[in-house]
Amino acid sequence: MGAEALPRNNEIAAAAAVSSHPLILGLQPAALVDHVAPVDWSLLEQIPGDRGGSMPVAIEELEHILEEVKAHKLPSPDELSPMKTMAGGSVANTIRGLSSGFGVSCGIIGACGDDEQGKLFVSNMSFSGVNLSRLRMKQGHTAQCICMVDESGNRTMRPCLSSAVKIQAGELTKEDFKGSKWLVLRYAIFNLDVIQAAIRIAKQEDLLVSLDLASFEMVRNFRPSLLQLLESGDIDLCFANEDEAMELLRGEQTSGPEAAAEFLARRCKWAVVTLGVNGCIARHGKEIVRVPAIGESKATDATGAGDLFACGFLYGLVKGLSLEECCKAGACSGGSVIRALGGEVTPENWQWMYKQMQIKGLPLPDNRK
Repeated sequence: MGAEALPRNNEIAAAAAVSSHPLILGLQPAALVDHVAPVDWSLLEQIPGDRGGSMPVAIEELEHILEEVKAHKLPSPDELSPMKTMAGGSVANTIRGLSSGFGVSCGIIGACGDDEQGKLFVSNMSFSGVNLSRLRMKQGHTAQCICMVDESGNRTMRPCLSSAVKIQAGELTKEDFKGSKWLVLRYAIFNLDVIQAAIRIAKQEDLLVSLDLASFEMVRNFRPSLLQLLESGDIDLCFANEDEAMELLRGEQTSGPEAAAEFLARRCKWAVVTLGVNGCIARHGKEIVRVPAIGESKATDATGAGDLFACGFLYGLVKGLSLEECCKAGACSGGSVIRALGGEVTPENWQWMYKQMQIKGLPLPDNRK
């Protein structure tokens, strides 16, 4: 499968020119496009796998589910079309949010296909000011994911990654990481070799590493490899939601969010366990804080809530804020994305977030409009 630098069209050139050495880099081996739609319970009961989880599917099954979603989707009062299509993936959501909402210089490392989905990914990320000079274009398909949102705002995801192009471990170079300060990762067993190679180079270049635990299924099914990563001492910051934390502690003598935060804090400089409507718990050394959620108790769509929480928390760290302030910034940004469909924050909801940050006495991003 051939690889080449992305075409230097005006859109990509403008994004690359934002900063040749972005402060924060995201590794997403396979670019991903999300199809987000509200659906009813009857459809979710027909979809194999756990409701609320993320289970990979083959291209044929993805196409079948997409057709079913189109037939079952619920009307969305604020949209002409109930289905939204956008650049997706946990890391992309975080990087895009940091760039567009917080004005932090960001870049993404990965690969996209030379298809319509690849073009959409490039257009969406470049519009948000993300540096794409480390994104390789390859002949083939771009990964896709169907995000089905139920009446309670919970999302069930079915990604199709098996036939998609992705960056390989051997393609990573020191130049990709040079001059940056943070590397943002998402745990995935099928990308483990790329993740390990990226961490190795990142540490050689003195980058801090942030890891998101991805999904409770990923932790449940591939816990030994995850523990090996955490025990390496190379993970500086770890994010887990409550379900992932429960799976992480399976077999341990203690359980619960507090125990998970302590477990992670023994292995990472910063440990964060998000608790949905109940806020979050975070630890840094012996310091522990608990911060409530901000915004509506009922989410329109929980897609990207954890990814955008990570935006605010990382923004706080690069700004030198306290642990509690980092959590408050995360709560503000996490609360902003659940107000609309999809993992991308709308301009109106960025304004909502800035207002919440102002109320909390947090420093506002310089790029706000």
